[in-house]
Amino acid sequence: MKWADDLTIKGKFLVGTVPLLIFASFTMRITGQKEAMRPNMIIIVADDLGWKDVGYHGSEIKTPTLDKMAIEGAVFDRFYVHSVCSPTRASLLTGRFPGRFGIFSPLGDEPGLPAGTTTLAELLRQNGYETAISGKWHLGATPEARPRNYGFDVSYGYLRGQIDPYTHLYKNGDTTWHRNDLFVKETGHATDLITTEALRFIAKPREKNRPFFLLVTYSVPHYPLEEPDHWSNVYKGIIKNKSRREYAASVTHMDNEVNKILTALEKNHLDKNTMILFFSDNGGQKSWYPKDEYNNKFDSHAVLGNNLPLRAWKTWAYDGALRVPALLYWPEVIKHRNISEHLNVADVFPTFARLAGASLDDNTKIDGIDFWPALEGKRLSEDRIMYWRMANFIALKKGDWKLIRFLDKNETVREELYNITLDPYEEKNVAAEESSIVDKLQKHVEEQLSMDQTL
Repeated sequence: MKWADDLTIKGKFLVGTVPLLIFASFTMRITGQKEAMRPNMIIIVADDLGWKDVGYHGSEIKTPTLDKMAIEGAVFDRFYVHSVCSPTRASLLTGRFPGRFGIFSPLGDEPGLPAGTTTLAELLRQNGYETAISGKWHLGATPEARPRNYGFDVSYGYLRGQIDPYTHLYKNGDTTWHRNDLFVKETGHATDLITTEALRFIAKPREKNRPFFLLVTYSVPHYPLEEPDHWSNVYKGIIKNKSRREYAASVTHMDNEVNKILTALEKNHLDKNTMILFFSDNGGQKSWYPKDEYNNKFDSHAVLGNNLPLRAWKTWAYDGALRVPALLYWPEVIKHRNISEHLNVADVFPTFARLAGASLDDNTKIDGIDFWPALEGKRLSEDRIMYWRMANFIALKKGDWKLIRFLDKNETVREELYNITLDPYEEKNVAAEESSIVDKLQKHVEEQLSMDQTL
């Protein structure tokens, strides 16, 4: 069967509590290596992939490529993002919590990041990297908000939050597919087109030893889903529900495309010097019921992601929305390890910046920390703060404790406190018993709010 062949695997600087001296010491140890050969960097982001929607987490969904990467690379057991996509993408590119830019929800057409923001792409470009994005942007669709204004030499994919996988139109029928920030019309499934562009960039002739940064942001398994038969047929007789079957097919399709990226790196003799980070932008969504969207083309998707054993879904304040599958793969450099340290998507910016030999001036504000020491078996700060904010909740984690403040028109309606080390599935709210901890965390919440733009 064709799909079986397709699935074959071939081959003050930081805002936070990590001491600067530790960070600087690590930088000194790797400087010589970086100057000789700085790594290419690829970040692959799935859209709405649930915790239990990858094979290495026990899913019924077939993900042989990701499973291979997990077996050979570093698996992040506690990698936190934000509960919806625009905030996660803003944090990835800036190393800051998205509230700093007033990003509390999925964005529309207006710019999400201020003009002149030094993104990870821009920083790497300033340090000699060629930069590209292929796939979803969702940080603004107006001309001034598009990727090439934020450090990307090459841009391709779609600007808004969701698309028909074949027509590439937004839910209201608007055009959003583009090449180098200019709208284009192309035929094909979005997953395939996004990969084809990524492969083109990887194989592009470039100066010897010039590194590249590639951000590949897939549209799946976000709704609406429509997969080629040879992917959907993989799950006939295995998954009864049609929308869950299409969801599984879209994940396996994406996994196959990731394998194409690995194969292209090997073919172009780039695999040994290319680091790949994979993660989901938020947890899985439970279902989708269209309301006069996509010209009524799609049926309801009654069953989509699976976040078990974590609690709740995309958009929520619980870890089902915030804690996602994530791994780092770099053959012969990163050995297999399960990383239990609590990491945040904001940590990618300082980690990748240091590996690229990029220096940040003292005025650069970063909420993330360098996570590379965790790959060497070292502990990160247990007191670091993670912070999430949406219109209907604020959440803050410090050490073992996670406080959630639920809001109604910006007024607190209730508070919940969880020890997520002892209670990782957030089953027992201990706010009443641990009022002193609630009070301490509330002070940290107020500090974080003071650094945000207003809602």
